Amino acid sequence: MHLKISHTTEYHYDEPVQYALQRLRLTPLTQVGQTVLGWETLVDGAAIEVNYDDHFGNRVHLVSIDGDRETIHITASGEVHTEDRAGVFGPHQSYVPLWLFARETPLTKAGKLIRELAKSAEGDTALARMHALMETIHEAVTYKPGETHAETAAEDALESGQGVCQDHAHILIAAARSLDLPARYISGYLMMEGHPEQTASHAWAEVHLNGLGWVGFDAANKICPDDRYVRIASGLCYRDAAPISGLIHGEAKETLKVSVTVEQQQQSQSQSQNQSQARGQSQNQSQ
Repeated sequence: MHLKISHTTEYHYDEPVQYALQRLRLTPLTQVGQTVLGWETLVDGAAIEVNYDDHFGNRVHLVSIDGDRETIHITASGEVHTEDRAGVFGPHQSYVPLWLFARETPLTKAGKLIRELAKSAEGDTALARMHALMETIHEAVTYKPGETHAETAAEDALESGQGVCQDHAHILIAAARSLDLPARYISGYLMMEGHPEQTASHAWAEVHLNGLGWVGFDAANKICPDDRYVRIASGLCYRDAAPISGLIHGEAKETLKVSVTVEQQQQSQSQSQNQSQARGQSQNQSQ
């Protein structure tokens, strides 16, 4: 599938900010299941100091403000070709060892409710149990924006029974780790039929299963990621893969406005040939 994506973030402060530093994780990479055809990140009101790949392999732009500013405008946009792999990302290939993804974080610490939820998942295989767990979490936690926030822990979200995709992902990650399965948080984009304009990016979980490697589970939508999904960043939890994070110096109050558009594009024959060549080059580089 050929997806066109635009992600705009605008920060407005009620008084001039003298200094701020932000990390942007807004750049998808060509990898298993997706080929980036073109991508750019533009920043107005701040300066991109450097870009680098962090220890999880996420592409990061470090942005700073040095001087009085009241508004920062960030736009990340481009086009990505995706493939439906039924959620299977494949073998673990990273500088970060696989065992690290079994470690709890404050946002993914399994309490009594999550441990009970994990034990209740039925199935003859770990894959079947993860599918059952995904469906159970989907039913247990109603999607309702505004009831949780970026620092809501998985156990608290499960107890409240309400949350957003970040909470669904954290609960599944915590439950999988309680069953001794490595799990990680994925941030990215999802094309929603009939809803190209959205108010936020998306998030889901991946669990490492013997014989398959990393497999994605989107409990918010009760489905394994397909060609409507684009991966941006990964980590132990939201804090490692947040689209934008950072700090400001001073006491200015911040207002945030986010707009995301994800839509399918029709492909010309030349575009299709270019994509085939790009995928071939990517495969050759990985061999």
